[in-house]
Amino acid sequence: MKQNSLNHLIEQSGQNNAVQDQGVSRLRQALFTPAAQKNGPDTVKKDALIPTRGADMSVLASNNNTSAKRVKQTKHAPEKPKPPPNPDAFSSRQMDMFRGLLCNTETERETLSNVLDLWDSVPRYVVSRMQQDKWRKAGTFPALHEVRFHYRGRELVATIQPANIKGKDGVIRTYYPSANEELVEDVLRKIAADQGNGYYEHRERRSGVVFTLHAVRKELAKRGHMRNYVQISLSLDIMARSVIVISTADGKKGQFTSNSLYLNNLFRASKDILDEEPDAKWSADFHPFASQAFDDLTYRQFNYARMMRHKSQLARWLNKVLSLKYVNASTLQPFEMHYSTIARDSGLLNGYSAARMAVAAVDAALDELQDSMPPILSSPPEKRIIEGARGKILDVIYTIHPSMEFIMEVKAANKRVKLIAEKTMFSDEQNQQKR
Repeated sequence: MKQNSLNHLIEQSGQNNAVQDQGVSRLRQALFTPAAQKNGPDTVKKDALIPTRGADMSVLASNNNTSAKRVKQTKHAPEKPKPPPNPDAFSSRQMDMFRGLLCNTETERETLSNVLDLWDSVPRYVVSRMQQDKWRKAGTFPALHEVRFHYRGRELVATIQPANIKGKDGVIRTYYPSANEELVEDVLRKIAADQGNGYYEHRERRSGVVFTLHAVRKELAKRGHMRNYVQISLSLDIMARSVIVISTADGKKGQFTSNSLYLNNLFRASKDILDEEPDAKWSADFHPFASQAFDDLTYRQFNYARMMRHKSQLARWLNKVLSLKYVNASTLQPFEMHYSTIARDSGLLNGYSAARMAVAAVDAALDELQDSMPPILSSPPEKRIIEGARGKILDVIYTIHPSMEFIMEVKAANKRVKLIAEKTMFSDEQNQQKR
């Protein structure tokens, strides 16, 4: 029986849906008033690394838990904060296609969002808050965290510099982006696709979202993740000040290299505005790899509501991977995954002291996929353990059988791919005829 490899290439996707943003003019007036701009956008402090296009990442030496000194200057001047998005960006062709989720009802639409090929393949939320607390107490908080992973057969390296954030108590604390920030990013992407608040500027290859803290909090609560405004604001600050450098393991530059904040150009409503209008607008640009997916149409629709209901971060990661890679799901086409691949590319199993404990975590995450509503798996995966000397686990091979619900979801995503390809070809032909 033919098996699918985890390295199976993703198909392009998208679908046009002429959704227009209402009230863009009001948004720009409310969000980008002088009072709002006075306290935003968020910028990195002078003694912290500031990303630049094409620049090498500065190497930092940490002397304590709360500060870091620059030991190497970047080669280029830092980018200036970009101005607010133009109104036309809210109704661009790429944005309409990103919003164009293929569904039958509005109720079904509420359950859908987009998973991005390259950006969602980067293990960027792998340091748990628990691990960070341990480092703080031990006085060993690292200035950088490096994660190696594979994407389409290439070995890549993600180097993460954490954010330094001053609390209300005056203490500066260091944070790596973790599962909390991942949930907030998923919600921002949902808001961009679902509520007409997303924008894409083709010339700048820039995508992002306009939102309110209330909308983020409401969406998180709806999906079973209660957060208060302080926690959400902290997550936004962490993503707006954490730098991630993605490079090839062999040091060669190319399409898989990037140096950027998780969220760029975060414009926040000032405290004065928030006191008068709790629903004041914020905005943020997504990571350049996310914008690349908008431009190249390398995203697929998937059941976002189910993914958000998963209790474990590893189950959410597996959900996204299967939605991206298992593009020919059927009862006759099982999907094969290796424990070693999951451990390498998720970056979420490094905290386990023994392989058997890590395997148990994978087993539990796969159980979540079967027990979820609707389920992804039709039955428990077949499991073949490869052991070495003295019973040491060398690898585990999982063979996954999809549920009928997941098969129907994949077929809908594939149909969307086909429709967007046809529409893009037709649009290109029209443009050529006009020339």
